Amino acid sequence: MNTLGVTPEGAVEQGKASSAAKTPASAHDTPFTVNVKDVALIFEGGGMRAAHTAGVVNTLLEQGLYFADVYGVSAGCTHTLNYLSQDSQRVRESFTGFMGHKGVAGIGQFLLGHGYFNARLIYQESGLPSGLLPFDFQRFYDNPARMHISSYQLDTNRTVYWTKRDVDSLASLMTMAQASSSMPLFMPTVTFQEHRYLDGGLGDDWGVMLEAARADGYERFFVVCTQKKGFRKQPPRPNLAIRLLLGRYPRLLYRMENRYRFYNQLYERLDQLAAEGKALVYHPQEIDIKSTTIDVTQLEHAYDQGYAQAQQELPTWLNFLGK
Repeated sequence: MNTLGVTPEGAVEQGKASSAAKTPASAHDTPFTVNVKDVALIFEGGGMRAAHTAGVVNTLLEQGLYFADVYGVSAGCTHTLNYLSQDSQRVRESFTGFMGHKGVAGIGQFLLGHGYFNARLIYQESGLPSGLLPFDFQRFYDNPARMHISSYQLDTNRTVYWTKRDVDSLASLMTMAQASSSMPLFMPTVTFQEHRYLDGGLGDDWGVMLEAARADGYERFFVVCTQKKGFRKQPPRPNLAIRLLLGRYPRLLYRMENRYRFYNQLYERLDQLAAEGKALVYHPQEIDIKSTTIDVTQLEHAYDQGYAQAQQELPTWLNFLGK
């Protein structure tokens, strides 16, 4: 049952969502606008490397650059939700100070069976109004911009896409975000609507929802990557332990062992689109953290690097967007 008053176009009638889902005071009260309608905004995943690109997200918000369609996978899914709720504090804290809270991440959580990143705490508890990192669900849903996120459905070997039309509560949204972000081996699988899910980076978009945006009719793209320009993945080393652990999921193993091929092809397409003037592709100039980094000092430094680079590149962005 949909409790949000969703219209056929996927918007939400003002005031119909549960007041229990509404977050306190850090969110804006300014009216919404969509002023970039011919360019798709796409956030790459990358685990905690998203601390760097959080500086990009906040620069977009500060400059009032509001895209009509926003796409994100894994950590890029978190960026998508925070961007659409226009909560600049949550944009930053999600990948910096939040990691310093007890129980959020670390080997201790892994040994307790919660995953290296404690998915239940991060997604099911922290976003509640009383949680560590409240999410303004009402503002997110009232925003007329469209959300596009994806996850890999383990039991069917399919890539599943979700929009606001699929969301009926804060709980369902956060479960979708968890499903999109559940890094294999580091986080447990997610069961949702009778299916099991893993990180969307294993799906057919390979971490960047370029083809999804193209399927929606877009020909120009603003793509925020979490790897340096020219980066290419190397083939994974043979790992007997992983093959034994995941042996009953041969299609998942295939995706994990061959992801580097598809990912590198994707980055080559992005380079080509940028050369043709059809895409503005952001790449970190410097990034010293890994997808599993949880040291808050290192994450704060990465955020500062990303923010500074975004400010420096802003004139190029505005030119590309015709602003």
